[in-house]
Amino acid sequence: MKLIEAVINRLKLEEVRCALDEIGVEDFMECDVITHSHQKGQVMIFRGARFVANLVEKAKLEIIAADDSAGKIVEAIGSIARTECKEDCRIAIRPYLEAI
Repeated sequence: MKLIEAVINRLKLEEVRCALDEIGVEDFMECDVITHSHQKGQVMIFRGARFVANLVEKAKLEIIAADDSAGKIVEAIGSIARTECKEDCRIAIRPYLEAI
């Protein structure tokens, strides 16, 4: 068993959901995360001063998968969510010892 954690751009979330549904992944966890990165964040104005917030909202997916299907899942997520900017798609694969 493998635990696949993917932090992706929120704009690509619906496409990734559809791709996971097509390959048969029905059960996964999804949550909103705020990342601190070098990407351009929102330009905010506070008391007349402009500053750029380096906090970016993203979506985190957690999927528990069998060893043989983990590669297909990572390929499906990566093919959709990866862009020129490496911060748009981060995928981690970890061993998962027990699922109840």
